[in-house]
Amino acid sequence: MRHALITAGSKGLGKKVTEEFLKNGFSVTVSYRKDTSAVKEFQAKFSHYQNRLHFVQADVTKKEDLSKMIDQSLEQFGRIDCLINNAGPYIFERKKLADYTDEEWYQMIEGNLSSVFHLFKKVVPIMRKQNYGRIITYGFQGAATSPGWLHRSAFSAAKVGLVSLTKSISIEEAEHGITANMICPGNIVGEMKEATIEDSREMTDPNTPIGRSGTGEDIARTIAFLCEENSDMITGSIIEVTGGANVIHRFHV
Repeated sequence: MRHALITAGSKGLGKKVTEEFLKNGFSVTVSYRKDTSAVKEFQAKFSHYQNRLHFVQADVTKKEDLSKMIDQSLEQFGRIDCLINNAGPYIFERKKLADYTDEEWYQMIEGNLSSVFHLFKKVVPIMRKQNYGRIITYGFQGAATSPGWLHRSAFSAAKVGLVSLTKSISIEEAEHGITANMICPGNIVGEMKEATIEDSREMTDPNTPIGRSGTGEDIARTIAFLCEENSDMITGSIIEVTGGANVIHRFHV
C-alpha cells in the first residue's frame, strides 16, 4: 500500500488532498500544528479509514518537529511514497517589505522554503531505497517567472525560491524514480478550500474567467494525478490551477 505524508492535511486545501488519497487507497500521515478540533472532526468523519490514517502534531517552521514527523510516519507505515508540502505560513495583513519584522520574514522563509529542504533531506533516502517517490510543493500564479507581488514580498520570495528548489530536486533525483512538481492554486478562499467541484458549479464567480471558484477538490485531483505511478514523465513542472484568474495583480493600482 502506498503511503502519503501530507503536511497540514486536516483542514483547508490539505483536507481535500487527504480525502483524495484515502479514496485512492493510500495510507496517509497528516500533520497539524494546533487545531485538535479539526483533527477530531476528521477522525470522526473518516473513522472507516482508521487503520490507514495517522496524525502527527508538528510545526513546519521547526526542524525538530519535521524530523519527528518523518520518523513517526515511517514507523507507522514502513514507507513514504508521496511527500505533499501543503503547509506554509502566510501573513494576511497587506504591507510592504520595509514594514516586515525579522520574525515575520523568517517565518515566511522557514515555513515555506526551509521546511521543504528539511523534509526532503529526511525523506529522500527512503524514496531512493524504494526507487520511487513523488514530491509536491505549492506556489502561486506566476511563480515560475519570479514576479513581484505587492504586499506579499516575503511569501513570494520564499515560493519563487521553492520553484528553483523543486526543479533542482526533479533533476537530481530522476535517476531514483523520484519526481518533484509544484502546484499553484488560484484564489481559493474560505469555505471553497474544502468544497467540491460540484459545489462550486452551483454558484458563479465573476472574478474567475471559467465562471466558478477553484476548490480544494481541484487541487487534490491535480496532486493525485501527479502522484500516480504512470505520471513519472511529469517532473520539474510548475502547474497552475487558477481557472484563468489573475491572482497577484488583483490589487495593483
